[in-house]
Amino acid sequence: MSEKSFMRVEEVAQELGVSKSFAYKIVQKLNAELQEKGYLTISGRVSRQYFEEKLCYGGAGKGQ
Repeated sequence: MSEKSFMRVEEVAQELGVSKSFAYKIVQKLNAELQEKGYLTISGRVSRQYFEEKLCYGGAGKGQ
């Protein structure tokens, strides 16, 4: 599994242009959703694929 599979809070904050404290809330919310679906999560990190899906990137990436 690549290190790029997960985003740290700092990356989420930079991607969305928000503060780190707000990015923590987003990561916690996304991880709670994943836990409800039965996935294991890592505190302070979120699946890049799930992040992109939830933020309308649809997994295709920003440039497309």
